[in-house]
Amino acid sequence: MLSNKNKSILITGGTGSFGTSFLRFMLSNYKNYKRVVIFSRDELKQFELSKKFPEKKYKNLRYFIGDVRDKNRLNMAFKNIDYVVHAAALKQVPTAEYNPFETIQTNIIGAQNIVEASLNNGVKKVIALSTDKAAAPVNLYGATKLCSDKLFIAANNIKGDKKISFSVVRYGNVMGSRGSVIPEFIRQSKLNNLVTVTDKRMTRFNISLTDSIEMVNWSLNNCIGGEILVPKLPSYKITDLVEAIAPKSKIKVIGIRPGEKIHEELITSSDSFQTFDIGKYYIILQNNHQKVLNYYNRKFKCKKVKEGFSYSSGTNSKFLKVSDIKKLILKNIK
Repeated sequence: MLSNKNKSILITGGTGSFGTSFLRFMLSNYKNYKRVVIFSRDELKQFELSKKFPEKKYKNLRYFIGDVRDKNRLNMAFKNIDYVVHAAALKQVPTAEYNPFETIQTNIIGAQNIVEASLNNGVKKVIALSTDKAAAPVNLYGATKLCSDKLFIAANNIKGDKKISFSVVRYGNVMGSRGSVIPEFIRQSKLNNLVTVTDKRMTRFNISLTDSIEMVNWSLNNCIGGEILVPKLPSYKITDLVEAIAPKSKIKVIGIRPGEKIHEELITSSDSFQTFDIGKYYIILQNNHQKVLNYYNRKFKCKKVKEGFSYSSGTNSKFLKVSDIKKLILKNIK
């Protein structure tokens, strides 16, 4: 990881699925941080997390109640912070459709508050988590995350002589995260041996929490600002997911919900003009930013993708088999 001796890192949304797992990773692998700060608005989740990771045992760990909507609170929290991992967001598609401005306040205004607080407090690096739903969005959640991505990437244009970088990591459905479909399918199958599916044609990208943590750790080590980092992920068919979880359950098709896609995209054909293959990941640059491109060429010998290339869960070259999904569920779902 980046030089972490006497450095401080803050995780927004630190009590969520990613934040909790990333904290566990940090405390297990990196001992030299001056401070690791969990920033979130839910006191109960912080209390529960503090029982697992008490400050008495972890002397460099701090819990900070606050909301990304509150710029003053962010400015206070970001004092003497070197690295920020921004995971806080309103993420449920139906909830966002029903409560649009609440989602805008957290996902867009909150993102701008993160940018300004980082610039004001001498933060060195910001990594913002995004979603496949931000690519060609059809729902409000995806649209707000697209706006958020744009804010973070554009922040590199207004930093002046400050030594700070803003980068985005964009990935697909996190297996077993809170609110994901897998725990819901398990619950439904146990309840009445019936699983509800909106459309049998659906496909999704899949990433484990472990892989998402590895990706953010990689970005802290390697990203220099101005790039959207996209992992190469397998897809699964929703019907194969049901077969892996509840092979004896009946499937009830309930119809596509507002803002839902049959297939998700991580990279659109319009992005192809600025997208480069760097091996394990793709990077999307804004207007082929030459300085960033030169850096990735030197370090990874990146290759430009073909014009018109798109990265869709429906046309992906790698699909998980039912047996693969079963193994991943056993490994990742507790």
